[in-house]
Amino acid sequence: MNLQEAVKCKVLNLCKERNITINKLSILSGLYQSTVNSLINGASQNPKLLTILRICEGLDIELKDFFSDKIFSDLDDE
Repeated sequence: MNLQEAVKCKVLNLCKERNITINKLSILSGLYQSTVNSLINGASQNPKLLTILRICEGLDIELKDFFSDKIFSDLDDE
């Protein structure tokens, strides 16, 4: 799994845990829905850290907690 896929999985898991849609996540994060959609559908191959930070802020979690997930421990080299 590469970084983009891991970020996508983490975001989708967080949305599922909180029972929110991608649209709701974009509103909570103050991001355009197209930005979040690009992250989810793979159009954004290299997600910006600022985008991930805003998602974390919208979900009221810390950036370190986002990346502490086991999903990020075995990433493929890119």
